[in-house]
Amino acid sequence: MPAARLHLVRHGEVHNPDRVLYGRLPEFRLSVAGHRMARAAAEHVHAMKRPLGALVASPLERTRESAQPFSELFGAEPFIDERVIEPTNVFEGTVMRRALRNPLNWRHLLRPSLPSWGEPYAQVVGRMDAAMRDAWSRTASGDVVVVSHQLPIWVTHLAVAGEPLRHDPRRRRCALSSVTSFELDGDRWREVGYAEPAATDDAVDVGAV
Repeated sequence: MPAARLHLVRHGEVHNPDRVLYGRLPEFRLSVAGHRMARAAAEHVHAMKRPLGALVASPLERTRESAQPFSELFGAEPFIDERVIEPTNVFEGTVMRRALRNPLNWRHLLRPSLPSWGEPYAQVVGRMDAAMRDAWSRTASGDVVVVSHQLPIWVTHLAVAGEPLRHDPRRRRCALSSVTSFELDGDRWREVGYAEPAATDDAVDVGAV
């Protein structure tokens, strides 16, 4: 039998005192609070009392660190998969409010449905779906945890729900260390749960694409 359920887990809060859009930049690690958030997500999944068959993580520091509590609780080593990484973005490394004051940057906002500022949403959905299906099929039994990023998780949700991929980034339902759960029903994903196990009221969350 393949896997039973797949959980897309967002990383915890990142140490980002300058509040830049960090994207794929290296050396952006979890804050002290981010480590607590990641632990809360792992404890939430562990409390489900469902066996973990596989652990997958994006190669970025913040996702690998967020996968660590799952390794500790379940005894699973993470498989690093480039396909669940953060999308590319032309504003990477900038403070968005400052960048948008420059008229030269406005051309990147002309096609928000694509989006024109980074990797196309449809491409993100495609690589996430491929990574999820591969992890599902190679897991003999138990659940799969994939530690990823806000936008890949959110557009996966939209695609599974049959909703347009174009959206307002400020309205994403994908909090730090949230858990979005899916099952494969025949050949189609079906969302079966969403949880926010970590306290994020005072979190700094401005680095997502």
